[in-house]
Amino acid sequence: MSAAPLPVAVLVSGFGSNLQALLDAAQQGRLDADFRLVISDRPAAEGLERARRAGVPVLALPPAAHADRRAWNDALHDALQASGAELVVLAGFMRVLGPELVNAWRGRMLNIHPSLLPLYRGLHTHRRALEAGDRMHGSSIHFVTEELDGGPVILQARVPVLAGDDEQSLARRVQAREHEIYPQVVQWLAAGRLCWREDAAWLDGRRLDRPVTV
Repeated sequence: MSAAPLPVAVLVSGFGSNLQALLDAAQQGRLDADFRLVISDRPAAEGLERARRAGVPVLALPPAAHADRRAWNDALHDALQASGAELVVLAGFMRVLGPELVNAWRGRMLNIHPSLLPLYRGLHTHRRALEAGDRMHGSSIHFVTEELDGGPVILQARVPVLAGDDEQSLARRVQAREHEIYPQVVQWLAAGRLCWREDAAWLDGRRLDRPVTV
């Protein structure tokens, strides 16, 4: 690992299990990250309490406290900048970010989405996979761009759909894989193996024309 941990801010909206996986990986020495701030659009989000227990500064930033969407995005951008973060990690963050904020952090913002992108962008991914009769489902980590769930995909974890699966059972297995792959991708960035170049993801000096799959 490098001598200087990567300064990271995390955005959460709910339970924060992926945040916990990142915090645990850092505590266990598997992730060279310095968590500067955890922000939630929901003041009661469990993810904020997880951050507090880990000694990470937190900020609740409810949109209703701001004049409009642009003002909220500006406040979020200012808080991220003030934290000193060099990477922003979306971990179950359920709000669409404005284009100005996304462009300001282009190549320095990751998201995890519970489908094998480009399949099933948006919500209710497990239900949609089951309704389609898919035999494989999973999760994707990608760089964030203005296109919803449309940025370059870095890594995908594939999960078989089992006979008798419902949304909850499938979601649990997908989420378990997410907890493995998100720290791995953040560590690739921290180690300098992963970067954004020419509007694409590059890993170990090679452009990823298709995502790494596990």
